[in-house]
Amino acid sequence: MQLIMHLWRAILILHPGVELPFNFHFDTDKYGKVVVVFVNGDEKIVADEVRITKDSMIIKMPVFDSEIDAKLDSSLVNQITTWRGVFINHARTKDNIIPFVAYDGWNERFMMNGKTSKADFGGKWEVHFSKGTPDSSDAIGQFTQDGDKITGTFLTTTGDDRYLQGNVIDSTLNLSCFDGMHLFLFKATMKSDGTIEGDYWSGAHWHEPWIGKRNKKYELPDADTLMHLKQGYDNVSFSFPDADSTMISFPSDKYKGKVVILQIMGTWCPNCMDETSYLAPFYDKNKSKGLEIIGLDFEKATDFSKAKYNVSRLKSRFNINYQILIAGTTRKDDIASKLPMFESIYSYPTTIFIDKKGKVRRIHTGYSGPATGVYYDRWIDDFTSFVDKLLKE
Repeated sequence: MQLIMHLWRAILILHPGVELPFNFHFDTDKYGKVVVVFVNGDEKIVADEVRITKDSMIIKMPVFDSEIDAKLDSSLVNQITTWRGVFINHARTKDNIIPFVAYDGWNERFMMNGKTSKADFGGKWEVHFSKGTPDSSDAIGQFTQDGDKITGTFLTTTGDDRYLQGNVIDSTLNLSCFDGMHLFLFKATMKSDGTIEGDYWSGAHWHEPWIGKRNKKYELPDADTLMHLKQGYDNVSFSFPDADSTMISFPSDKYKGKVVILQIMGTWCPNCMDETSYLAPFYDKNKSKGLEIIGLDFEKATDFSKAKYNVSRLKSRFNINYQILIAGTTRKDDIASKLPMFESIYSYPTTIFIDKKGKVRRIHTGYSGPATGVYYDRWIDDFTSFVDKLLKE
């Protein structure tokens, strides 16, 4: 089968009339093996587990337990080569199979249909999701617009929505992201007073309204103040198995006199992947100075062998040389029983800094990844200076 290597336009049909578009292209690696490259603005995600046989294609997502299964549409409507199939998120048990279609040679993310951009959404926005309801949450929206093209992200107290890409059509903002696990779709219309109102979809399982107004001074609560040890606790202790079923305990002689970073994470979590891509090389550079990192993995899968498989893929993908332990599932009662010394852990990742004496010095909720620009730079500066301080104490 001859593969067309230029850009394709794909659509995931979340609901009738609600379509999430994204772009990808085929390529080959250094060994000549076919790969699929998913494009979200400046981000390029390479899926190298691709199986193509005759008129069928299966793309297994890197790290995440999800895949695209598709077949070539032989009808060739309007002579456009088309793939049709489904996206399957194996980490979910409901609303996890979503119709997929991809068209050759359509470069636009959202179809302009001859329309132009009539509004400027660039800049920093104060954003509120589901305002006035029990599900309400706050965010910073920051966007860069060039004509009808727009990129950006949303920062929240639990992380960011990674690389979003889209188009401004008339006075409507359209942004999407497909990273292999999370399916984000944002739409909003600018009102006459300069505020915006719209809708947000996360896959087929979540939808909520959102509003925004420009506010250069708007900031979220300090991520180091959102979670604490419970009263009566002054340290952390646990015993969890690694992928070989060997029990690893903390504290222990292995970690005595060392600075330890605990990474509360999951292989299903895109923000955790962003943090891991930074922590893996950082650990290699600093382990000789007395630094240890322990990943505490909480999986959506309840089967240990499945969790082991997911962790093995993660470690291979990011070349992780620090310890990752399989701590449990994402059920709140399971997390609370496994780590009873913490107040409710509600964000993946959560990063815990422990000094050489075993004292918890800082708990950082969420993660501002590379899509957040200046916030990511600030996080790196703060992280490296604080760890350096702990290592020198």
